[in-house]
Amino acid sequence: MSLQASFEAVPESVRAQHVADAVWLELPANVPPWTAAGLALESGDAFSLYAAGRVVLSEEAGLWNGPRFHLWARVGGRGPLLNGARDTVSFESPRAGPLELCVYSGEWGTRDGELATPVEGYALLRGGLEVLAVRWQGDARSGAEALAQAAPDVPAFVAEARRLASPVPVPEGWEYLWFLGPADIYRPSRASGGPGIRAETRDDVGILRRAVDFPLGEETTLGWRWRVESLPSAKAEDSLPTHDYLSIALEFENGQDLTWYWSAALPPGTCYRCPLPSWDRRETHWVVRSGPAGLGEWQREQRHVRADYAQAIGDPPERIVAVWLIAVSIFQKGEGAADFADIRLDSPNGHIQIL
Repeated sequence: MSLQASFEAVPESVRAQHVADAVWLELPANVPPWTAAGLALESGDAFSLYAAGRVVLSEEAGLWNGPRFHLWARVGGRGPLLNGARDTVSFESPRAGPLELCVYSGEWGTRDGELATPVEGYALLRGGLEVLAVRWQGDARSGAEALAQAAPDVPAFVAEARRLASPVPVPEGWEYLWFLGPADIYRPSRASGGPGIRAETRDDVGILRRAVDFPLGEETTLGWRWRVESLPSAKAEDSLPTHDYLSIALEFENGQDLTWYWSAALPPGTCYRCPLPSWDRRETHWVVRSGPAGLGEWQREQRHVRADYAQAIGDPPERIVAVWLIAVSIFQKGEGAADFADIRLDSPNGHIQIL
């Protein structure tokens, strides 16, 4: 049964009590953003998006994803851009205006929803998304719970009610990289008695970012501890169809980032530019550990950042501007899990304890 039919099967009494308005639409994958949803919102209105379907670049290579990655929204033709951590999501409208939805493909260029990548790329996509957009009379949690109770056999309705009842907190001081959107991958944890961050990725992607301002000198080091329980790839990660991994990274003032990760198959010391389009201009990967030996055990790492940058990328910049945690599992649709702790930047003139 479609989302529209499932919604229409909910008793009229439930809809009358909780739903202010609802629209249903199909978003073909090959149509560039944006599409008017036909739903008018006031500032502060609570609304939910229930979605299904998938966007396919290559069925043979397994290059497809669902609403979690591809469905984005905005209100009144400008940002903030709204994207969910799962296939169902709820928001409060940031302003009065019409709701717009899109199938996101490529990379955002602005926070208002202009693409940095050519729209011609949409012609390669197949499939699409089915979306039910609901504007609630009250708060989203109450409305979603009522919908789930009235239709307990509709997975999307039940999933959103559960998600709103048990949100995953973002670790304090960190934020998700805006142009990838939020995820439910990272959460605060305790690591050997101290604070840590737990990463669990299942057919998902997310970059957690913490801004810093630290000089990149000759003796600057990045140190951390991690316990990698499982790797999201069983193959070498240096190709687009297999580029699933868990890592820690530094972002530099020149827009480059260098990421150190645990590979399934590539030998330690391997360096390569990211195999993803557009990311190949900004990101370089460095293999720190490889294979199954040591998985599930705490490992301590220290990298001389300036020397690694010079070897992997070229002339080093002067400053480090952010620390990233990266988790990717959208290509092979696998799972990965790791704990991070004791992240710090050190130099002869000072240090920053990141975590």
